[in-house]
Amino acid sequence: MTSFVLFGSFFLFMILSVPIAISLGLAGLITAIFSPNISITFLTQGLVTSTDNFALMAIPFFILAGEIMGKGGISTRLFNLANIFVGRFTGGFAIAAVITCMFFAAISGSGPATVAAVGGIMIPAMVAQGYDRKFATAVIVTSGSLGIVIPPSIPMVLYGIAGNQSIGDLFLGGILPGILIGVCLIIWCYYYSKKKGYSGTKEDFSFKKMFSALNNAKWSLLVPIIILGGIYGGIFTPTEAAVFGVVYAAFVSLFLHKEIKISHFPEILAKAAMSSVSILIIIGTANAFGTILTMEKIPQTIAESFLTLSENPIIIILIIIILLLIIGCFIDTSAAVIIFTPILFPVAAQVGLDPIHFGIIMIVTLSIGFITPPLGVNLFVGSGISGLSMPSLVRGVVPFFFIMLISLTIIAIIPQLTLLLL
Repeated sequence: MTSFVLFGSFFLFMILSVPIAISLGLAGLITAIFSPNISITFLTQGLVTSTDNFALMAIPFFILAGEIMGKGGISTRLFNLANIFVGRFTGGFAIAAVITCMFFAAISGSGPATVAAVGGIMIPAMVAQGYDRKFATAVIVTSGSLGIVIPPSIPMVLYGIAGNQSIGDLFLGGILPGILIGVCLIIWCYYYSKKKGYSGTKEDFSFKKMFSALNNAKWSLLVPIIILGGIYGGIFTPTEAAVFGVVYAAFVSLFLHKEIKISHFPEILAKAAMSSVSILIIIGTANAFGTILTMEKIPQTIAESFLTLSENPIIIILIIIILLLIIGCFIDTSAAVIIFTPILFPVAAQVGLDPIHFGIIMIVTLSIGFITPPLGVNLFVGSGISGLSMPSLVRGVVPFFFIMLISLTIIAIIPQLTLLLL
């Protein structure tokens, strides 16, 4: 009965369009009032203590670093560099857009931030080059979802905390899957562009232009190398790497690129603070929600229910993926990771899935939620930039949705792709 009250009240609030953090908190509160075994005081203490975690400090710093870099002209430099290498080929602008999103994903750790930073430049440029606005926006919106797959990734930090796994290993595990998704998107962009006659820039490759673009983008290219190299080299923790990323981004943007000023920082800090606070509130209320799940032994019950359906790991993975695809349509990625990791982690463990591999499967699956309505955050950002209506953009994203599913299938059935670098 407690489970019914918990989930019933949660989904009721979601249907009423109550924000996810408030829905989680109210569902936990109502359940605590209903059940004599759950103390409201215990829940409120858990809400505070759940955010008192050193690893969680990485989240606001990665968000702040991404905001600074987004304002500091990094996305423009990355695109210019990518365009030098692939712009002359069929669909060159679209391919360069995917590559730019992949690099920016390795900087920002956020899907919507990647869409906002790259889309504001790339969508108008692609339209001016003759690309259909719907296709151009769909490319950016889908490629932006790589923001949580290619490390550093905020959901990976959350999964590492919720599942008690190494964040560094998760970052390593996300590199090859992220590259695979990017390659699959590039192949589709080339095929579609060939079909529609989207030619390249027709400019010959020039070493002079290449070295010039490399020189302009060198400080941007160093960001993921320094952050990830520092983590895996044992120089600093993911949290310390995030702090270093902020300092580096501020220094490069202020003194080397000189595209932002000190006067811009209040706005940047305010935007990063709002994003951080919303995530941390979700973490706190989701933890209270998860505490009730644990007390009522709901994860164990669900794990046993899954195993009654089948003990075949492939069938279990398929069921989990379908469940997460549905969840991603309605629940914010950060909240979904916090809520469903304790529920699904025991299921994965029962069928022998490596916890890092399962974490990457979970995050890649939830990344598809960025392009699936009704939540589809990347869709809203892309629609705002391009001026396309939501139904029109969703139709443009459909082929990319299936490309993402194909990539996810490859990642799920080939664990070596995730575990090779560990």
